[in-house]
Amino acid sequence: MTGKELGLCIPDRPLRIAILASEFNRFVTEQLVAGARAGLEQHGVAPDSVLLAWVPGAFELPLAADRVLAGGKADAVIALGAVIRGETAHFDYVAGECSRGLAQVSLEHGAPVIFGVLTTDTVDQALARAAVDRGNRGFDCAVAALHMLGLLDQFNGQQA
Repeated sequence: MTGKELGLCIPDRPLRIAILASEFNRFVTEQLVAGARAGLEQHGVAPDSVLLAWVPGAFELPLAADRVLAGGKADAVIALGAVIRGETAHFDYVAGECSRGLAQVSLEHGAPVIFGVLTTDTVDQALARAAVDRGNRGFDCAVAALHMLGLLDQFNGQQA
């Protein structure tokens, strides 16, 4: 490999992280939140610098993320939820608009907005991805948020 490679680098500065969680399918989302909290704590983020806010559903996550970042309440947002396919097209609209909206908020604010919304065909698939003891996507999203903050610091020439 040639050139400089930037890898996982957690910023060495106080961080404020917002976890936005969907109430809909809360039995899944609570496990994702637990995983995210564990991931942040394991990587040195103080629990009192983590904001947790519950929104009605995944569709509402982009607006909440926008307001958190616009208000300067967080350096990064971790958006968590579970959209489980049903018998109607509702799944497609909610999952697609949530994803699009979160990406738009991230680009508009120049801040990491991590897409931790499970989009599964079944409840069992969602629970498998939210399992606290194995492969919790909330944990993975927390690490992704920290990684992105570290990369942005490196891109901006700050110490990371």
